[in-house]
Amino acid sequence: MPKCYQTRVIEAPIEKVWNAIKDFHDLSWAPNVITDVETIGELKGNQVGAKRILNKAFHETLLSVCDVSHTFSYAIDEGVSPVSSKEVSNYVGNVKLFPITLTNQTFIEWESSWDANTKEAEEFCHMIYVSMMSDLNSTLKEVV
Repeated sequence: MPKCYQTRVIEAPIEKVWNAIKDFHDLSWAPNVITDVETIGELKGNQVGAKRILNKAFHETLLSVCDVSHTFSYAIDEGVSPVSSKEVSNYVGNVKLFPITLTNQTFIEWESSWDANTKEAEEFCHMIYVSMMSDLNSTLKEVV
């Protein structure tokens, strides 16, 4: 089972980071990666089952969200190669935040796994996660 795992320190407190990312329908914190978010259906971005289409290509579903543990998980239902439904199945991504209390920053962990016969999606997902976390840090970075 291929996997992707990335971490980063976000230079902002956990409450600020969580408030930015917890709405499944709002990716304004990643303007250099996500240029279009289409909400599908009536569910709000904090309701399990919420659906979205990112950049007119990636169909995703919110699987879980927890304000207490600062976590959410999602599935990619359809996408472009190398994460199309013809190439991968059972794609689940998990995002977790942890406070860094000494510096009032946030540690973000973003991992995903899926079933596939090839490993081509690993590098693809790696680059997206790195870019999105970089955008998140740039958007929320607190000036000290």
